[in-house]
Amino acid sequence: MTSPAIAQPTAYTRGAALPGILHERIAIIDGAMGTMIQRLRLDEAAFRGSLLRDHPRDLKGNNDLLVLTRPDVIAQIHASYLEAGADLIETNTFGATSIAQEDYGLAHLAREMNVAAARIAREQADRHATAGRPRFVAGALGPTPKTASISPDVNDPGARNVSFEQLRAAYHEQAAGLLEGGCDLFLVETIFDTLNAKAAIFALDELMEATGERLPVIVSGTVTDASGRILSGQTVAAFWNSVRHARPIAVGLNCALGAAVMRPYIEELSKVAADTWISCYPNAGLPNPMSDTGFDETPQVTGGLLEEFARSGLLNIAGGCCGTTPEHIAEIARRVHGCRPRPRRGPLFTPLLQAA
Repeated sequence: MTSPAIAQPTAYTRGAALPGILHERIAIIDGAMGTMIQRLRLDEAAFRGSLLRDHPRDLKGNNDLLVLTRPDVIAQIHASYLEAGADLIETNTFGATSIAQEDYGLAHLAREMNVAAARIAREQADRHATAGRPRFVAGALGPTPKTASISPDVNDPGARNVSFEQLRAAYHEQAAGLLEGGCDLFLVETIFDTLNAKAAIFALDELMEATGERLPVIVSGTVTDASGRILSGQTVAAFWNSVRHARPIAVGLNCALGAAVMRPYIEELSKVAADTWISCYPNAGLPNPMSDTGFDETPQVTGGLLEEFARSGLLNIAGGCCGTTPEHIAEIARRVHGCRPRPRRGPLFTPLLQAA
């Protein structure tokens, strides 16, 4: 029995093969970048490189900077996830906005970081791709350390340390760099404040309208505790209804919780977001400073949990966030292989802004 034809969004100029893959099988996204970098125990000199040898601020821990000072490290991490079975790899740009880089005095390098990060990931994706199995570069846009919905001052609920316009401009610069570097899609991830995400979505729409480039967009929120809400207060259903105007190719949850605790929220999202695909890349359980990865779950535990999600018909994209490694991704890929992808109901979203 042949599969029914899937409506292809003709406006996509990159990542056009992804909808067909998601229709046929569960795709695998990579695991944690930060966990892998921490394992290497890089010192201050490694983060600085020759580029920033005399920079006046400490730079150790600025993982995004490594695309400029230690690109070999980032390339090897990407390669390890691709070899483990990842279909999608995320650029090392979680904090590569001018807003986040202000903490290190490196806001002026934000655009350059994003271009370099996308190029490194692109090279590795192309190196591991085959005619029968393309690999995709997801341009990662993280949440920034500032939030447009929540006051940084407990004594002044109306105070804000960032504006929507500042967020829009920072995300636009980041996305333009990722586009220039060669990403296939955009991933707005680890959303704890929907208003921040809206600024990113607005910037992406603006960029794609101006350039004529049409890339798929994935939106991934973060449920922060057992209340089932993201940090700015929305339930999963409310979060989806706040971002669905972006017409993402997939919506999902990542980070914060391990898969076991995340399950009811993925199930809820699967029900309310019927007309798009679902992604899930949880942490490897709870933090555990005694563990090699800093988290509780072994690859077998995480893989088994996501296999249960898949067999319950909840998944289209599966992978890992904090504490996961190539071993976790290989186990997830093995466990979900052969599981039927979650079916969509209704026509596939096409890009909000149609190409001329």
